[in-house]
Amino acid sequence: MRREIRFLRRGQQVRLGDIAPTLTLLEYLRVREHAVGTKEGCAEGDCGACTVVLRKRIGGRLVYQPVNSCILLAGQADGAEVITVEDLADGAALHPVQQQMVDQHGSQCGFCTPGFIMALFALYHTPSAAPLDRNRVQDWIAGNLCRCTGYRPIVDAAIASCGGTAADRFTAHEPDAVKALDAISDDDDLLVGIDERFFAAPASVATLATLYEAHPDAVLVAGATDVGLWITKRLQALPKIIWLGRVRGMDAIDDVSGAVTFGAMASHEAAAPYLAGIDPDLGELMRRFAGRQIRAVGTIGGNIANGSPIGDTPAALIALGATLTLQHGRVQRDIALEDFFLAYGRQDRAAGEFVRSVRVPKLAANERFRCFKISKRFDQDISAVMGAFKFIVSGSRIEAARVAFGGMAATPKRARQAEAALAGTNLADAASWQPALAALEQDYEPITDQRASAAYRAEVAQALLRKALVEAGGASSRDTRIIGIREAADVAS
Repeated sequence: MRREIRFLRRGQQVRLGDIAPTLTLLEYLRVREHAVGTKEGCAEGDCGACTVVLRKRIGGRLVYQPVNSCILLAGQADGAEVITVEDLADGAALHPVQQQMVDQHGSQCGFCTPGFIMALFALYHTPSAAPLDRNRVQDWIAGNLCRCTGYRPIVDAAIASCGGTAADRFTAHEPDAVKALDAISDDDDLLVGIDERFFAAPASVATLATLYEAHPDAVLVAGATDVGLWITKRLQALPKIIWLGRVRGMDAIDDVSGAVTFGAMASHEAAAPYLAGIDPDLGELMRRFAGRQIRAVGTIGGNIANGSPIGDTPAALIALGATLTLQHGRVQRDIALEDFFLAYGRQDRAAGEFVRSVRVPKLAANERFRCFKISKRFDQDISAVMGAFKFIVSGSRIEAARVAFGGMAATPKRARQAEAALAGTNLADAASWQPALAALEQDYEPITDQRASAAYRAEVAQALLRKALVEAGGASSRDTRIIGIREAADVAS
């Protein structure tokens, strides 16, 4: 059992053995190190002003992950190197990203600038076979907000600095970084604190099961993309935290012929290409899922276990017929994903039981899938309505359907009456869809809140079902979409 958190800063080991479980990485940097280049903006992982980079080993590769330090716990940096904006310049010479931000006039008030620079520093070190264009840059910096420059000069700076092969002092010293990271890496369980107050990071599923069974009042943390807000916004005292990021095998992704199984700790970033392989709409959904910083640490299992009625992935996975594996002690059980959500804030999960994995079936040749996210802001916004649809078809006839929505009820929920009404309908006959469209009014009683009115949600839900039926019937999505267009070759697949 290791009793201290270890990470690298500027080539040196940092060892933390007496910290509050809820200490954030931003608080550590600003208060303990006085590294104040990293800013606190929103304190909820939305604006990106607090972005730092974690350099770590994943799957044998050295990767550079941009993360929101305002909601990332200091303990989650264990085993990584923490790089901040103060670290980039090489003596008097600015880093290429910094220099281009100057040359392209990418900073005005400057408050957001360190976060943008760190996000682009991660892009600078992320190889890609695809050429760097403005669309890719805009996707990359979607997790950073600027109120001054209008983004164009920031994108110009990225194009000018990040399009080639990385060649900075960090690249030159990567062999040394690998050795230093290996020196602080181990397979030991980690626990900092005492029984009544601790930050724990088990190294195995067996240890996790034993620890959580003994401390069912502990808070499980995957990416802390929601729990972090309990700390920074609700100011909750969380005396016992169990971080799952060191559990061997819990981030595994098993891609077989009929399904993909995601370990609960598979990040959204890692899961995205597998979900896109099931259907292009899932790829588009994940492209718009939060920002790069959130996708790097947020997980498929965490998005499900959190149980939010407006989480994007649960509705889509419910429509696909996903099943969940839960574990309590040594005992595992499987349930349909839709049965996991019982009521607002309540799931079918006993004390001491945790999400182990989720199995997502692939589509059969006669199945058509569509999903759509409706939000006020296109990038990095919470859905007002999220709709997902799977139709089993024979010719133009729908034999069966699975329809699920997020944002329409207290939980992600199937539209059972609409599904029943869809059975037997003709994709070529829009008149036959009317009973199913009307049935949505019986399936859901949406609420009015700051994101949308109940009437808007009801109308949008019907429109999304109609759109899915139009596309499943073979119409080009160029007629139904502004973005995420599916070409003729895959319109009916």
